[in-house]
Amino acid sequence: MQTEKENYNFENQTISSDTINIREELSKYLIHWRLFVLFSIVSIVFAFLYLRYTAPIFRASATIMIKDNNQSGISTELAAFEDLGIIGGSSANNPENEIEILKSRKIIGNVVDNLILTTTYSYEGRIRATELYTRKPINLKFIEKSNNHYKQDTSFVIYIKDKNTLELKNIKNTISKEIRFNEIIEDQLGRYIIEKKNSYIEKFINKDITVRVKARNKVIDNYISRINITAADKNSSVLDLSLTDRIKEKAENILDELVGQYNSDAIKDKNIVSEKTKSFIDERLKNIGIYLAIAQDNVKEYKTKYGITGFSKEGELALETLSFNNNKIVATKSELSLANWIQEKLKKESKETDVLPTNLGFTDLSITNAIVNYNDLVLRKNKLSVTAGNKNPELLQVNKEIISLKRNLLSSINNLKISLEIQLKELEKEASKVGGKISNIPLIERGMIDIERKKGIYSELYSYLLKKKEETAISLAVTVPNAKIIDYGYSNGVPISPNKKIVYLGGMLIGFMIPFLIVYIKNLLDTKIHSRKDIEELTSIPFLGDVPHSNNDSKVVIKSDSRTSTAEAFRLIRTNLDFMLSSNTNKDSGKTIFVTSTTSGEGKSFISINLAAALSLSNKKVLLLGMDLRAPKVTEYLGIPERKGVTNFITKESTTLNDIKFSIPEIKGLDIVSSGVIPPNPAELLLGQRTKQLFDEVKKDYDFIIVDTAPVNLVTDTFLISKYADITLYVSRANYLDKRMLNVAQKLYEEKKLPSMAIVLNDTDMSRGYGYGYGYGYGYGYGYGVGYLEEVKKPWYKTIFKK
Repeated sequence: MQTEKENYNFENQTISSDTINIREELSKYLIHWRLFVLFSIVSIVFAFLYLRYTAPIFRASATIMIKDNNQSGISTELAAFEDLGIIGGSSANNPENEIEILKSRKIIGNVVDNLILTTTYSYEGRIRATELYTRKPINLKFIEKSNNHYKQDTSFVIYIKDKNTLELKNIKNTISKEIRFNEIIEDQLGRYIIEKKNSYIEKFINKDITVRVKARNKVIDNYISRINITAADKNSSVLDLSLTDRIKEKAENILDELVGQYNSDAIKDKNIVSEKTKSFIDERLKNIGIYLAIAQDNVKEYKTKYGITGFSKEGELALETLSFNNNKIVATKSELSLANWIQEKLKKESKETDVLPTNLGFTDLSITNAIVNYNDLVLRKNKLSVTAGNKNPELLQVNKEIISLKRNLLSSINNLKISLEIQLKELEKEASKVGGKISNIPLIERGMIDIERKKGIYSELYSYLLKKKEETAISLAVTVPNAKIIDYGYSNGVPISPNKKIVYLGGMLIGFMIPFLIVYIKNLLDTKIHSRKDIEELTSIPFLGDVPHSNNDSKVVIKSDSRTSTAEAFRLIRTNLDFMLSSNTNKDSGKTIFVTSTTSGEGKSFISINLAAALSLSNKKVLLLGMDLRAPKVTEYLGIPERKGVTNFITKESTTLNDIKFSIPEIKGLDIVSSGVIPPNPAELLLGQRTKQLFDEVKKDYDFIIVDTAPVNLVTDTFLISKYADITLYVSRANYLDKRMLNVAQKLYEEKKLPSMAIVLNDTDMSRGYGYGYGYGYGYGYGYGVGYLEEVKKPWYKTIFKK
């Protein structure tokens, strides 16, 4: 029965196993330091190769400021034209809307077309292809593009044979035809020529250039997703533009072109009203010019016919009065005509909302302002239509405002027309009064005055329209861009990807994590015992000692002159056995030491033979007795032929101990009795009287009897003869026996089925120690310095990769 002290020790060991020993956990990984170094070196090499053969990515950036187009924001360079009424009146720009316009398909599509981004040229290197942008040796110039050019990607290879000749190949490198530079080619892409770039052609003679013509929509989608535009601050109109690309010059050019196309589009929008006004004025000038020319011809012909050189004082006065009145009539009629034109324009039904001419001289400033506001709403609607859908709330609101303003404008123009018609009647009455005074002037002079009056009307109207045309031309000339460029596209030339520091750091981390995971998973799935600590945590059986793994090919590792760690381990076990056997009261008979294990393959025979050799070196009479009748290993292990043994002694009474014992030259003073032939009924044989007779006899003749028995978890043979044992050495093999199998040994110990049990751990790894930290194994600080033990020489690769 197990004592309370033993129970307490076992429970205490089990409880303590729940605590974490950091040094012990670290030691599980540090013993594999060579694995960590190896993977770290390999990962750094891979990181170097990745950096060497991965195309770098550069980041280019540009900064612009969106200008405020309202009247309060008129720049100093335009202030001189403010009094003409042609500057200002536009709504303030919203940076968020401008960002959407900058990233619209319309603007980026113009960038793609202008820079010909649908066509790329690359040179195939040994590892990867390199795009040729600034130093391309050829250039495709399209004369006419087919529909396929816009719908699908096309790739082909151009082999530069010499300075004048090319070979066209398909992507599988099959030659289709030979051509010359600037020769017109017709295929599925359309009609085009291949131009020669003299600066770089020499470097690419006898080399292939891969040409890829990508679908326009795909290229636009690609750049829409890659171009990043953000406001510098929440309430700021400064925008930061950025783009990443494998060619920094390309990224810079795209950003510059994007700003240029945005400004160009904004200027077109701003000039729509002025262009509309100019077109209206040009049409009016053309008609008035015809009438003025006719009037001037009439004056000339009349003067020639009647020889008139001038007017009388009365005639000049009448003409002056008539001219003044006519000017008022002309202005009124012009305004009335413009009102009628605007009214018809607004009433005309069309899907496209069009801008109206402005700065044409309405006397009612509210109508002029209303037209300006109307034009602003139309332009705003056109901008939103580029980026917003038909059901966009902001676009719907603008449409409502346009309809409301159009209604109010029609009402105001109608009221203006009524007022102008009343004024015109009054002016015509005044004109008739002046006409009455003219009737007193002579007939010929009177006719001349009528002709001069008509000429004056057309002349004044023509001068008025010329003035308005000049003002409109000025407004077209002084239109400023929407965006002020703060910084042009720029890249510092330092790749943002791959980042060398991050790649190398990541490589080192991966090189560290892979072996860490390997060791962690290995330990996680590992259920084998490895050290004394494992045994002490799971059992309360006394621990006699451990035997390190032997690199020596010899079966007998302990001799009188052996100083290996394995030999010293057996000497230590021999010493510990003396303490355990000292309590044996029978001093006259030999001590019987049983060696068993849980299962086969744990090294019972190795322990038995070398323990017997260790005891024989202490000048004791030792017998090695093979009692594993089912699977005899002693003779097989020693490499000697099978001979008579225990089976023969038990089955044949005439056989004596001297008949079956023998010795070997490797171990002096040691007698050996093998198991003999394998019997059909080993259990029954062991129960016989001859077994007891055998043990009685050997105990009289020998100081120590080392008995190599059968594994206890497989057969009952060992239990049948356990009564003859003074002590039982229970062998467990490190890195072999499952920890759960130690329950077998623990139960045997608790139930005392095997007398005086003690565990010997076989085949331990010296580099692991005992599991209590570094330097607890043989040769590492447990009383045995390096100078006291022999070191077995290993090949260099085993030394490096040993665990």
